Amino acid sequence: MGESSTGRVRVWHAGDGWGVLDSDATPGGCWAHYSSVLVPGYRSLSAGQAVGFTFEAPGQDGFDFRAVEVWPLDSGRGEAVVEAAGPGGAAYSSTLDLSFEDGSSGGPELRA
Repeated sequence: MGESSTGRVRVWHAGDGWGVLDSDATPGGCWAHYSSVLVPGYRSLSAGQAVGFTFEAPGQDGFDFRAVEVWPLDSGRGEAVVEAAGPGGAAYSSTLDLSFEDGSSGGPELRA
């Protein structure tokens, strides 16, 4: 998956969903996308925040390194977020339950 390191968030562009992480292991900075941030709910970081992260070196938007996973050090690694995402990668789902006044459930009758 890549190498692991700890560092700090240099800058985070919440509106654009990306930022830069600094560590001794990633000279020049490591580009990070919101989708790699392992926190529940809104995936964002703050400038100066201490983080742990795994990274690879394919280059991204002018940076030599790209984060694969990022987690705030004050809350531990967000494994639960990864598990909730499932194999399809979607972190959110919704359901619709219908009930009718007579207590039955189901759809309307279909007539041919």
